[in-house]
Amino acid sequence: MSAASEVVGKALAEVAKEIRPGIDTAVLDQIAEEYLRDHGGVPAFKGYTVAGLDPFPGTLCISVDDVVVHGIPGGHILQEGELISVDCGVQLEGYFADYAYTFAVGEISDEKAALCRVTYESLEKGIEQAVAGNRIGDIGFAVQDYCESRGYGVVRDLVGHGIGRRLHEDPQVPNVGRRNGGRRLKAGTTICIEPMINTGTAEITVDDDGWTIRTADGLPSAHYEHMVVVREGRAEVLSTYQYIEEVIDAPYRLNVNHE
Repeated sequence: MSAASEVVGKALAEVAKEIRPGIDTAVLDQIAEEYLRDHGGVPAFKGYTVAGLDPFPGTLCISVDDVVVHGIPGGHILQEGELISVDCGVQLEGYFADYAYTFAVGEISDEKAALCRVTYESLEKGIEQAVAGNRIGDIGFAVQDYCESRGYGVVRDLVGHGIGRRLHEDPQVPNVGRRNGGRRLKAGTTICIEPMINTGTAEITVDDDGWTIRTADGLPSAHYEHMVVVREGRAEVLSTYQYIEEVIDAPYRLNVNHE
């Protein structure tokens, strides 16, 4: 899973190099697919099926501004000042990796930068709770408390998840919860923690395509995701933003060391 994670991190960095006003999101999707396949991986999202929906058509989920998650690549030209969440998954030698990062397209507003900063920081708060003996609710509470105390909406209808030999495994990992609530975390469990935080309401809507999730009030959303192994004392983060943050200028970037 570490090897798969490394491939995803570097694929996201290749995408990051090309995020700018005027580029079609389909081009970003093509860059990611070529990188994953060239490095022995199979895109995890492309062709992913859910009952009642057409298979997901993209290698990436590309979600712009008010799209929370699961945006379909193609048909949108990036504009100055937009936010773009890029979620990438791969299967490599029987194991999955899946994580996401929200990027600025050119110069973004202070409000959008603040949204990204708080979402990023809330992910770190959640990771701090992913230790053996804690409970799932401790992760959700940490994210929810941090974001809601700053006036943001925390999406309740979508959750993080376990990951391993399947893309989505138990347990579900909500971004809301109560302390000491839910399943107890066991050492060795690998989960994806992924705050989906909205500028305004926590409520969401679904487009006619069945995939694209938007904020109900049309205000921007941000999304960050890490793959985390529950350990004694301190979580182990398998995913990495290192390659991404070597190539972008993120005003909300934190100097976080997961080693």
